[in-house]
Amino acid sequence: MSPVRLVVAAVAIFLLLKIGYRIIGAMAAPVPSAPPEGELRRVNLRYQCTICGAEIRMTRAANEDPMPPRHCMDEMSLLAPRFE
Repeated sequence: MSPVRLVVAAVAIFLLLKIGYRIIGAMAAPVPSAPPEGELRRVNLRYQCTICGAEIRMTRAANEDPMPPRHCMDEMSLLAPRFE
């Protein structure tokens, strides 16, 4: 076996181990705490336009009770319950 092949194999093994350790380390990290006020939070809301029937799903908002979006110059109505 040539020395070049040995070096390439050693580098490949080193990179695979380093990537593997980072993936395992990322899974072992604790869940981050809730974001401070003013940052985006997870929500699960569905709205429908009462005029044209267009629907929108909101998954992130600045607070837990966001203002309904506007469509066709009117506020959209809430379809889904707030907490599913």
